[in-house]
Amino acid sequence: MRHDPTTKLYFGTPIFSDYLDYAFAGVVDDEVVGRAFGVPFAFNVKGRTELPDGGWDEVIRWSHEDRLIDRKPTAMSALEITLAARARGIGNALAMLNALKVCAKRMGFAEISVPVRPTQKHLYSRMPMSEYIKLQRDDGSPLDSWLRTHFNAGGKIDKIAPYSMTVVGTIAEWSQWTQAKLQNSGMIDVEGALVPVLISIEQDLGVYVEPNVWVRYFL
Repeated sequence: MRHDPTTKLYFGTPIFSDYLDYAFAGVVDDEVVGRAFGVPFAFNVKGRTELPDGGWDEVIRWSHEDRLIDRKPTAMSALEITLAARARGIGNALAMLNALKVCAKRMGFAEISVPVRPTQKHLYSRMPMSEYIKLQRDDGSPLDSWLRTHFNAGGKIDKIAPYSMTVVGTIAEWSQWTQAKLQNSGMIDVEGALVPVLISIEQDLGVYVEPNVWVRYFL
């Protein structure tokens, strides 16, 4: 996912130094086992009356634009919560999420939004996200474990971000990134991808457009 060019507008050097107040490391026994990143942006201004269909990419671009014109942010979006395998499944993801929520409140924001990348969606890569988010367990909670974490934490699904992250590359690049043999054109399933990758051998091009799910918390 780091081959998404929008990444450079947040994680690139020296830009990332401006976002250090929104970056966290999860530490257990003096060892870093997780990380969480957030990004501030101006919301409910002209052209921004709802969360963007462009999801992760667009909220970073919004924040970048705000910095360029010195516009004050009024809300915050989470960008990433990642845990080492040994730190998963024992409540650490919720702890990292809570750190971002506390950060947003400390900065004076009334809400935090999350472009959620559902954990098990890759197992249903051909299913539209609109159908996937309706899958439930017997207790009525989301089938997807990450969506369920947000559900249990009080988050509300706002909308789907149909093109939250876009990654474009040549066939050689996609072959390197995925370690897959890409020999035919069409919609190709790639391990870990939430939806298939569009491959065009004729145009030497691969395009991945990932949908996410906007979840909102009002603080």
